Amino acid sequence: MTIRTIDATLTQQEVENIVAALKTIREQLPFLVGLSTQERRQIPKMGRKAQTFAVRALNMAVQHTDVMPRHLNVEEARRDIALFEALNPILQAVSHLRELIEDTQMVAGSEAYAAARLAYNSAKVSGKTWV
Repeated sequence: MTIRTIDATLTQQEVENIVAALKTIREQLPFLVGLSTQERRQIPKMGRKAQTFAVRALNMAVQHTDVMPRHLNVEEARRDIALFEALNPILQAVSHLRELIEDTQMVAGSEAYAAARLAYNSAKVSGKTWV
């Protein structure tokens, strides 16, 4: 295992700028929804295979409107598929960024904790007490 080290800082202004930038991104996505744990479990999910099925089924629905239920809104469903596809690169970028932030935080915390343990053990061996 390669031990990574980090020597970086973030000023309060940099943190505020980053949070503001994230808020700006969030404002560009006003339609985002939040789901409960139960909703996430129960909702049908669309992966690659289901996406292919959905596109084909909606194409078939357009060709055979005479047998489709009146409440089926094919154009709305197609917009949902387009949104699903458009969100994918955004989700990938955000997921990658989140992973990098989590890993960096983990390394910084690990290094700080290791230094604190070293300081504590050194003080313990020399008989020094906490101030």
